[in-house]
Amino acid sequence: MLPIFKRVYQEACDTGLGVKLEVCAELSHSALLFFGVGPSDASPDEGVVEDLPLIDEKAVEQLTEGLISHYLPDLQRSKLALQELTQNQVVLLETLEQEISKFKDCNSILDINALFSEAKHYHNKLVNIRNEMMMLHEKTSKLKKRALKLQQKRQKEELEREQQREKELEREKQLTAKPAKRT
Repeated sequence: MLPIFKRVYQEACDTGLGVKLEVCAELSHSALLFFGVGPSDASPDEGVVEDLPLIDEKAVEQLTEGLISHYLPDLQRSKLALQELTQNQVVLLETLEQEISKFKDCNSILDINALFSEAKHYHNKLVNIRNEMMMLHEKTSKLKKRALKLQQKRQKEELEREQQREKELEREKQLTAKPAKRT
């Protein structure tokens, strides 16, 4: 029996109240055996009440109070420590969730950076295409001007040839013998 229970039990017995203990729901057979109360060879088949010595109710109350007063502070400290631990776990979980969301944000930022670099790449392609189109437009404009000039030159040359032919035809007409008029 624990020293504290011996002292509490002795004080209860000294009061002189010798009332037989009736089995309470709080104290089971095994609990009573643990505290040294009851027969030495307790088997589950034997009756608990018949084997128990006469115990004062006040003694049981005092034993219970002693047990509670002995273990309650430790239990309360354990309860407070568990509450603190639980709070710390909650804080840790919240912090962990925040860090996870930051990592997700970082991944989305990386995705955004990839999109921006891709957009820059396509923008450069568009600028190159626009420059090529402007260069092609200039070339086509020059070619059109050149074609127009060539067409005008050919037309001028054809006109000059036509005029030359007409002059030659007229000259041939003039050179051909004309019959003299009879007078």
